Amino acid sequence: MKVLKFGGTSVGSVNSILSVKKIVEAIEEPVIVVVSALGGITDKLLATSTMASKGDLAYEKELSEIIARHLDVIEGVIEDKEVRIDVQKKVMALLDELSNIFKGVYLINDLSAKTSDTIVSYGERLSSLIVSNVIKDAKLFDSRKYIKTVKQFNKHIVDFDLTNKLIKETFSPLPKVSLVPGFISSSTETGEVTNLGRGGSDYTASILATALDANTLEIWTDVDGFMTADPRVISSAYVIDRLTFTEAMELCNFGAKVIYPPTIYPVYHKNIPIRILNTFNPTAPGTYISKERVKEEGKAIIKGISSINDTCLITVQGLGMVGVIGVNYRIFKTLAKNGISVFMVSQASSENNTTFAVRNADADLAVQVLNDEFALERAQGDMNDTVAEKDLATVAIVGENMKRTPGIAGKLFGTLGRAGISVIACAQGASETNISFVIKHKYLRKALNSIHDSFFLSEYKVLNLFIAGVGTVGGNLLEQIRIQQPKLMRQNGLKLNVVGISNSKKALLCREGINLDNYLEELKENGEESNPEHLCEEIVKMNIFNSVFVDCTASPDVAALYETLMNNNVSVVAANKEAASSSYDNYTKLKETARHRDIKFLFETNVGAGLPIINTMNDLINSGDHILKLEAVLSGTLNYIFNTISADIPFSEAIHMAKEAGYAEPDPRIDLSGKDVIRKLVILAREAGYPVEQADVKRNLFIPEKYFEGSLEDFWKNIKDTDAGFEEKRQLLEAEGKRFRFVAKMENGACEVGLQAVDSHHPFYELEGSNNIIMISTERYHEYPMIIKGYGAGADVTAAGVFADIISIANIR
Repeated sequence: MKVLKFGGTSVGSVNSILSVKKIVEAIEEPVIVVVSALGGITDKLLATSTMASKGDLAYEKELSEIIARHLDVIEGVIEDKEVRIDVQKKVMALLDELSNIFKGVYLINDLSAKTSDTIVSYGERLSSLIVSNVIKDAKLFDSRKYIKTVKQFNKHIVDFDLTNKLIKETFSPLPKVSLVPGFISSSTETGEVTNLGRGGSDYTASILATALDANTLEIWTDVDGFMTADPRVISSAYVIDRLTFTEAMELCNFGAKVIYPPTIYPVYHKNIPIRILNTFNPTAPGTYISKERVKEEGKAIIKGISSINDTCLITVQGLGMVGVIGVNYRIFKTLAKNGISVFMVSQASSENNTTFAVRNADADLAVQVLNDEFALERAQGDMNDTVAEKDLATVAIVGENMKRTPGIAGKLFGTLGRAGISVIACAQGASETNISFVIKHKYLRKALNSIHDSFFLSEYKVLNLFIAGVGTVGGNLLEQIRIQQPKLMRQNGLKLNVVGISNSKKALLCREGINLDNYLEELKENGEESNPEHLCEEIVKMNIFNSVFVDCTASPDVAALYETLMNNNVSVVAANKEAASSSYDNYTKLKETARHRDIKFLFETNVGAGLPIINTMNDLINSGDHILKLEAVLSGTLNYIFNTISADIPFSEAIHMAKEAGYAEPDPRIDLSGKDVIRKLVILAREAGYPVEQADVKRNLFIPEKYFEGSLEDFWKNIKDTDAGFEEKRQLLEAEGKRFRFVAKMENGACEVGLQAVDSHHPFYELEGSNNIIMISTERYHEYPMIIKGYGAGADVTAAGVFADIISIANIR
């Protein structure tokens, strides 16, 4: 024999009730079927009761909708006309009773607990009557006759001795199909209608299964089983195939609404397994719950994450508590006397405070009764006033495999720290099956996603990317991500979720991710008006875990956002040189913020596009080496220009060619002035450990200052005047077997940039096209400097360097 319980959604419509019929009639062994009220009816009954008690005549409209809903269902599920008419008469008789009760409540403007219990009982009485006439050979039973309760702390508690005796008598012999209304019961003392609480239909089924020694208890609902986390928050959450009773209870107590928590206790003692199944997907295996603890290879240590949204922390504090026996006894006795349930307790060994979590609805009463209880101690100054902190959430990670497994708590709190989430209170029992903690409610979504991702419950590790700038570099980066994404997911388990894209005028933000096949059209059509400050506000407001801001602009205004973003635990990857080359104080502040927040501030492409220059220098320094000297050609643009000029191509034309090839800045004067190289050299010197400012760099420029004055149009017109002079210098160098290179140097912190003639013996002589080269002299690499050489300009290689920085944040290299 097995017991099946079908929830409100499972009997909420014609189609779902017909699915219940199909499921039950396919079972050969005897079954007891417990049903809830039609989906939404219990809430509607309560709301209608409240309206009637306030003298609101609109309750009649609500009642008429309740009547119509049941009659419509009968019309859809019962084909036989005679049976249908008979059921309609019986249902209308119950609805007439209900109508009279509502009328009485309306007339006297009063709704007692007794009357409310009676009203809500009609939901299950009506649904069970209907369903019993749908399932073949079903026999209807009235649960008020055999589930008995006694009153404790204003709650109805099951009288198990009497209930078990009555159940055995009622179901002997056991019919093929027994149909039972869930939720409702009656008082042992008075016989009045009572109920088992919201979700009580699960409890009804458990009580019956236990009393009759069922083989299995099946809870049929509208989900495939227990999930690793709330799927409405975490899209990658998946069904847990097996749980122990303890794990299921822990998840239920902390917000997982798959089962009403008291359901587990009765069947646990008789080791009757529970299976969670989906009425709308009956072939799904669901979740199997039993006493057996199974450690599955390759599975996550924790089984699931659950949370309680409405949490309030109550703190009782005072130096007068230290060493005083009985303080906690008085706290929890007072709470129990007033029917206040506590679901988490935290106390430090100093004993000067006790903190516990209650529902927000109980907070004010808890503060009041505790202040009254400790009034004398408060008056004497031994204890402070009781403090309540609201707008919090409680999160719990659950799993029996956590027992005696080192590092779980460290990994949990490390994950929260990296996400920038502060833990207000925490608790872990000696059973080690649950670690619970309280955080601000606004961080709940971020916390759940971070934990789920960290404990490998997700199918993929996720990085959420905000990309500023969709020009040449940003456009290439987005295309590279689009192409590479399937391979990263398949081979590395990494999902790059682009959640934000912006240009100078618009921003497109989507938590679920933006389709990169048509992002430009989406940005144009659906993007909202934006500027750097607005973009920063929106990113912080979205509060997404594992988020990375990728700056593919050259804007100082965008670079100014880094500190705010990093202080909100958003990593930064910058192709933009503005921040790293800004004042030394700002540079160090950003680096320190990244270290303090345990996030990343990466800007490899600031110096050599896709070349691994900064990473190599950091590796040398971290291994104990010391950088003494740097010599480099750091401008792919200038190198291209000086490799291109010839007898046939004058200097001004070479500049044009560099711009057309995409090597030069839109305003090539930035390259020609040496400003770009100076910024790169400053960044390198700082990464080498020297506190250098841009003003400290000695500049030996090769174009007179007057050519940098006026408009860009003036520049293009006047720069041709330099062609003859450069051709003369070129011919002289050619005769000497030398070439021009714009070289940046740093030696023991002293920096300079300038045009230099190099001969064929110099490593820079054969530097082709737009390539960059850097020679690094260190204490270890002194006689033979380390040389890094390769493409140093171009949107595609710069984008690839940015991509590499993003990948490094995911730690998959």
